[in-house]
Amino acid sequence: MKEELKVEKLGVLLEPTKQPFEKRAVLNPGCYQDGEFVHVFYRGIDHDNHSSIGYAKLKGPTKVVQRFKKPVISHSYQYEKAGAEDPRIVKLGKTFYLTYVAHDGKNALTAYATSRDLKKFKKRGLISPLVTYDTSASLFRKNKLKDRYFMFEAYYEESAGDDILLWFKDVFLFPRKFKNRFAMLARVLPDIHIIFFRSFNQLKQRSFWKNYLKRLSSHVVLENKYWFESRNIGGGAPPIYTKDGWLVIFHTVSESNKSRIYYASAALLDKTNPQKVIGRLSKPLFSPDQEWEKRGFVNDVVFPTGTAIFGKDLYIYYGAADKRIAVARVNFRQLIKKLKATPQK
Repeated sequence: MKEELKVEKLGVLLEPTKQPFEKRAVLNPGCYQDGEFVHVFYRGIDHDNHSSIGYAKLKGPTKVVQRFKKPVISHSYQYEKAGAEDPRIVKLGKTFYLTYVAHDGKNALTAYATSRDLKKFKKRGLISPLVTYDTSASLFRKNKLKDRYFMFEAYYEESAGDDILLWFKDVFLFPRKFKNRFAMLARVLPDIHIIFFRSFNQLKQRSFWKNYLKRLSSHVVLENKYWFESRNIGGGAPPIYTKDGWLVIFHTVSESNKSRIYYASAALLDKTNPQKVIGRLSKPLFSPDQEWEKRGFVNDVVFPTGTAIFGKDLYIYYGAADKRIAVARVNFRQLIKKLKATPQK
């Protein structure tokens, strides 16, 4: 009998406070580990459902030693007037790159900011393909893509109009370059894709994205395939480099007539060619089964977005029911071993 991978849930880490910017909910933290400390950048939601990014500091995996009373990143441009959401953060060289969803009330795009000290961030603008779903669909038809891509195109056009831009979320960098190129994972519903680029200026060029979308099928890294991924999958925490490959924790969504349920999963990508999948879980890493995960702003959600390693354990920080932030842990080597034992074609 195969030994089951044990995940221990440690409970809620951060709750909403009386501070106006996070009075309604806190969720989906991006994390950067610096020795015994973990810097946590999280989404806070105010009473008007506008989001901004707050900050907390942990000593060890769970002890909160600092928490700001004001956001570190607020919605200050037209493209993010409804919110700055779901941050992820990595460090390349001496620079921290924080990517986040910029929401203008209609379009969900990706923007980024940089910092050298994790205190002051400079916004650098949008890095999304500024292409409508209608245009995207015409480009998708040049690919061998499954019908679900066109289902999402029709869904968003019907709900928001034919001028809505392609939703481009769950975006974060690899913390290393590949042959002097940046690499990042992103989600164009329903799958996870990879983008290689030489400079961020490329990502601001419409021609770059049109060429990319024309060949979208060739950029798929992970495709939704299991029962707990029936609706879609999307990126979670930035990749972790190991001697066996890149460990990626991501989220999945199942859909039925009654509800959607969000799960956490994991995959192992090749060290030098991260588009090659070495192993991938065929069952959820963990599911929403606790009260704080099943009842909240959105029910039945575990949404992993940050990690840290202490001792033999990988700590996974996640949004719970879109209301609060929780943490779980799993033995790091056992997870890698499990992934290597579930190879992918």
